[in-house]
Amino acid sequence: MAKRSSNDSSVGDILSQIIKTNKLESGLNQVSVVDAWKNLMGNGVNNYTQNVSLRNGVLYVQLTSSVLREELAYGKDKIIKMINEELGKEVVKDVVLR
Repeated sequence: MAKRSSNDSSVGDILSQIIKTNKLESGLNQVSVVDAWKNLMGNGVNNYTQNVSLRNGVLYVQLTSSVLREELAYGKDKIIKMINEELGKEVVKDVVLR
């Protein structure tokens, strides 16, 4: 069992330490990115979105509309910027639209 460092730590500090110790950050980033995509893109895009996943800093989005895929391809940089701003850190480095 791990030794306690002190009794006056904040809950946020303890949670971030647990996340780092147990290497949970990538899983939490995955969930956060999916939520950010849904919030930022709205119902119009979400109706044509089948799957959203994050692997090694690359956001993979599977779409059912080829027209929407082409339209979103023009705004990849903006999508990356919006999602990273929503998360408050640089998680997404590239977007692949399928």
